[in-house]
Order: sequence, then C-alpha cells, then structure tokens
Amino acid sequence: MAEEQDPEGRAAARPLLTDLYQATMALGYWRAGRAQDQAEFELFFRQCPFGGAFALAAGLRDCVRFLRAFRLRDADLQFLASALPPDTDPAFFEHLRALDCSGVTVRALPEGSLAFPGVPLLQVSGPLLVVQLLETPLLCLVSYASLIATNAARLRLIAGPDKRLLEMGLRRAQGPDGGLTASTYSYLGGFDASSNVLAGQLRGVPVAGTLAHSFVTSFSGSEVPPDPMLAPAAGQGSQVDLAASVETWLERVCGHLGLGVQEPHRGERAAFVAYALAFPRAFQGLLDTYSVRRSGLPNFLAVALALQELGYQAVGVRLDSGDLLQQAREIRGVFRTAAAQFGVPWLQSVPIAVSNNIDEEELARLAQKLVSVGGQPRMKLTEDPEKQTLPGSKTAFRLLGSDDVLQLAEEPPPQAGRELRVWPRGARESRTVRPAHVEPLLRLWVQQGQLCEPLPSLAESRAFAQQSLHRLSPAHRRLEQPALYQVALSEKLQALVDRLSARGAL
Repeated sequence: MAEEQDPEGRAAARPLLTDLYQATMALGYWRAGRAQDQAEFELFFRQCPFGGAFALAAGLRDCVRFLRAFRLRDADLQFLASALPPDTDPAFFEHLRALDCSGVTVRALPEGSLAFPGVPLLQVSGPLLVVQLLETPLLCLVSYASLIATNAARLRLIAGPDKRLLEMGLRRAQGPDGGLTASTYSYLGGFDASSNVLAGQLRGVPVAGTLAHSFVTSFSGSEVPPDPMLAPAAGQGSQVDLAASVETWLERVCGHLGLGVQEPHRGERAAFVAYALAFPRAFQGLLDTYSVRRSGLPNFLAVALALQELGYQAVGVRLDSGDLLQQAREIRGVFRTAAAQFGVPWLQSVPIAVSNNIDEEELARLAQKLVSVGGQPRMKLTEDPEKQTLPGSKTAFRLLGSDDVLQLAEEPPPQAGRELRVWPRGARESRTVRPAHVEPLLRLWVQQGQLCEPLPSLAESRAFAQQSLHRLSPAHRRLEQPALYQVALSEKLQALVDRLSARGAL
C-alpha cells in the first residue's frame, strides 16, 4: 500500500515497533503453512483506569496511519534476519518483504467514544501472520492514547467547561513519540491547547505558550532595550517609552501595596518590559521567579498599567510553585483593590493560570487478545476470571436506558422496544432488558486494506468526546467511588463461554 501522503505521515509508527515474539510466532505460522489462515484480534481492557467507571477510546487515527504505511523495508528484514536463528529459511524473509495490509479489516469505536471493560476498542481481522505482527503496535497505539485521553477527560470534568486547560508536559514526556501522543490526546480528551509545537504542525492541536523562569532570570536589570518605544494600540498618537512609563507606574503600585520601590526585582521587571514590547497584546506575567508578593506582583502591575495607558490589556498571570490556591486568592484580592485604586475595572478579572504537576487532587482544590483462528472461537482459560478472554468474533451495542451488550457477530442485532435476555458480566443469573434505543458501537473503518469512510478530524473527535461524556450519567461520571457501568453478554455468547470453560476444566 502506498504510504499516506499527509503531514501526519511523518509521525506514523514504524513496522518493527513490535515484540520479537510476534516475529518468532510469524515464522512458526509460516513454517506450519498457516500464514494465510484468517484470524481476528480484539484490543480491550479489563478495568477502567484511575479508579473510574469509564474510558475514552483514542488512537484510531494512528492505527489507520500505521496500517496504510505498513511495509517491511530492506533494513527491517536485515535486522530481523540478525535477530532470528541464522538457519532461518531465506524464503521467510521474501514472504515478509511482500507483506502489506491489503487483506486487513478494522472495526473500532470512533475516537472519543466512551469505552467500558470488555468492550473491544479495536477488532482487527486478516491473514494470521499479518495480524500477529500488527498486534503489539496497534495495542501500543491505542492503549497509551486512550489512557491520556481518559486522564484529560477526568481533569476537564474537575475543571468544568469554562476553565482553560493547557498541556505543557513535553519536557517531562516519555520521549518524543510519547510527548507527541500525550499532547495530541490531551487535546482530544478536553484540553484547550498544548505547548508542543510539533503537535500543532502535525496534528492540528492549538498551541499556546508565553515565557519561562529562564527568560526572567536571564535579565539583570541593567539591560537597555534597543527600542523601548511603543505605539498606542489604536495605531494613532505618539509612541511612548514603555520602560520609563513602567518605572513611573512602579512608584504608584508600590505605594498602594505598601512596598519600597527598591523591593521588586529589577531583572524581573526588565524581563516583563522586554516581553511586553514583543507581545503588547498578549502580555502575561510569570509571578513566582522571585517573591510573588514583593516582586512579581508589583512588577506585573506596573507593566500592565503602563500598557493600559496605551490601550493594551494584559492577558493574565501564571504561578508555577508554592501553595497555588492560597497565592491565587491573594493575587485576586490585590487585583480587585488595584482595579478600584487606579480606575481599571478589567484588572479585577485578569485570568490567573497555575502550573507545575497539577494532578486531579490539586485541580479539585483549584476548582488484546487472539479470539478466533480459521473461524473457530478461541478463549484464554485461567484460574483468574479477570484474565479470561471472551471467545468468538463479536459485536457490541449500547442499549439506552440499560447496558452495553456484547454478542457474537452471527447474532441478529438487538431491537429497540424488544425484550432481550442478557448476562451481566460476573453475575450468576441473567436478566431481561427492553432497550429504548440501540446504538451499534463498532464501526467498519478499514476493509481489505481500504479506508471505508473519512476519519473525523482531531477537533471533531474532541467535540464527540465531550458529547459522549455529557451523555454519561453523573453516577458513572464522578471520579471518586463511581457507579460501575454494566457490560453484559448475550445469551448465546454466555452459553459459548460456559461451554468452552467446561471443556477447559475437563
């Protein structure tokens, strides 16, 4: 298949992003003459992450991109030859050279869908040898993306719909690929923007960023701006020496705050002036490089009020250390009194951003498995019921007013208004439901290597994720001690599970 020619193609995973045992099993299938046997894999999870009751499905775009670009090159084959036994038949590598995903079919939950334990996020069918090689990379692409999107969704639920959430974790990310994935799927899960410029270029994620402590500490205060003059925002009138205006305003601000004019750090003030000259319409102050109360806050106010005289309005401040909640409260109080003192009403509502390891608790304070071969169902039997897989090729439906239900693909779909007998997972008895509405969950995206419908854009998937979360009941949406969302099996699927379990126990 031709490699996808789009900007995102640069971020496609490489074909050897897999476990070596996938290649050794592929050799075993090939030697046994089973390379073309039809098989199906399902990727699912057993427990919701973070102790919650839901997950968001993500990573489908990356999976489709990987499938469309999948081709083992000469360098890939040479490395595999070095990793496999030296007497491996060269014909095996010629077989690998000809592989592509033209025989692969993919059904999956749309990105941004609510997902629950046991319901497949992804179903991949095709020639056994090929889908074996695909298992690890597809699981990698779906699992991490879904984890990040779910975490972002939980943080969005805590923050509420109106707060602006920015992802700035690139410097601490698990390598460049992990950083790109985290930035992309934080946005899908509900964040507003990322500091990651590559995520903006390749994935269309809105990017945002201002200044860091290193910018502030690089100034000593002795620097003289080559051009300190700034024109009014309206474009008419005389230019003003911003640095001089800031010094004038500093005296008034320090008087209001009861500070000596020498207390605010000169270098920090010079940094703020330099940033304001570069971005007069987007000036933001980072307040905690030195002392918030005695330096960052007065320096910010002096620059913001000097800009105000020219018709500009500061866009906010940021805190990056200390007791963020207490400092934010104090800063808000100062903004309110300064707004009244200097006759600048907008100052009292200047946004206060906080950063530095914001987890759920802190934010709350601030406001795969092989399931069939050759059409025969396969089931992993284990003494741990949690690790048992469900056999057979399956479909999944969401029953409005009831459960998600898994059933065998050969069964007719449930009908709205008709009674249906289902077995809740882990229950000893069945129950009867009458769904008001039936929604198929798994959609056909790739058939015999061909994309069946255009994939939604990242922004569209983000909007769908928020709609999905809005539809979830508050009991399932809450982050602490949520009600468990029920996934049930059809009567026929439950009977197959019981039959295979009994056979395995003999």
